[in-house]
Amino acid sequence: MGVSFLSTVPSLATATPPRRASRCITRAVLIRCNKIETDDVLGSGESCFRRRDVLRVAGATIGMELLASSGSFIETASAADLIQRRQRSDFLTSVKGTLTTAIEGTPDLIPSILTLALNDAMTYDQATKSGGPNGSIHFSSEISRPENKGLSAALRLLEDAKKEIDSFSKGGPISFADLIQYAAQGAIKATFLASAIRKGGGNEEKGRFLYTAFGSNGQWGLFDKQFGRTDTEEPDPEGRIPLWEKASVQQMKDKFKAIGLGPRQLAVMSAFLGPDQNATEALLATDPDVSPWVQKYQRSRETLSQTDYEVDLITTLTKLSSLGQQINYEAYTYPVPKLDLSKLKL
Repeated sequence: MGVSFLSTVPSLATATPPRRASRCITRAVLIRCNKIETDDVLGSGESCFRRRDVLRVAGATIGMELLASSGSFIETASAADLIQRRQRSDFLTSVKGTLTTAIEGTPDLIPSILTLALNDAMTYDQATKSGGPNGSIHFSSEISRPENKGLSAALRLLEDAKKEIDSFSKGGPISFADLIQYAAQGAIKATFLASAIRKGGGNEEKGRFLYTAFGSNGQWGLFDKQFGRTDTEEPDPEGRIPLWEKASVQQMKDKFKAIGLGPRQLAVMSAFLGPDQNATEALLATDPDVSPWVQKYQRSRETLSQTDYEVDLITTLTKLSSLGQQINYEAYTYPVPKLDLSKLKL
């Protein structure tokens, strides 16, 4: 039953001494923030209401009335939302575990996985709002294009991982769009961990401790919220991706600018632009706009935490992985079986 504001008034009135109740009602009263003035001056020990107290009571009781009137709906919606969040979180954790195992077993494919994710996202066209990380690169007609040469092995690895993931998914098959971007996340984390192990003298246990203590795992929150990309039904148009290994720095800058990114993001994505990051950075360093950023990230990678490099890379990948996408926040959820009480034996 709803609680109304008026129903609280009698209880407030009885909270004052009985001999003053009629006096407060019949006399003209001016309510201020810190004191109360009447035609008669009350003694210093008298109880009275301040305006702030009245406003607090009004706000609280009106809020209670609104909550009471819609309580059942809110409770139902909140419960359903929490269940869906838990389902998606558990599924994403399993997806990451499967991808991590696949990547650890084939570390030589990490550069190809990164380029695969980049090329799937870089088909985005701002003018038409088409393309982007929509999984189109898994189509045979797109993966066979010149700019995607050498990426087939990485795609096959992810196709095998997808079969395993789909086998335990309760909320439908994972999209290629999600699969490819989370594979890139797994590959990047693998490079971060490898760097920490190197700085730990090659000791894996020490390296994992350093990565946990000083790494950037806490920066992936926004990226993980973008779980629910939808696959396109056809390949993206041709001619939107440069041949990274043959492109000039200016061509790279122009492509990044076309999707809203600049020299800073180009520099931090050097690992995505070909199999040899050092060679790519040597080329990028010849450009006066990109060179300062290349040097900045090279210095950062030599520090214990490599914070500047990791944070900027995660931020850039997060933006790339959402270009033109409408995230379905109910993706991979499923109905919860209802308990049939009639079958319970008491």
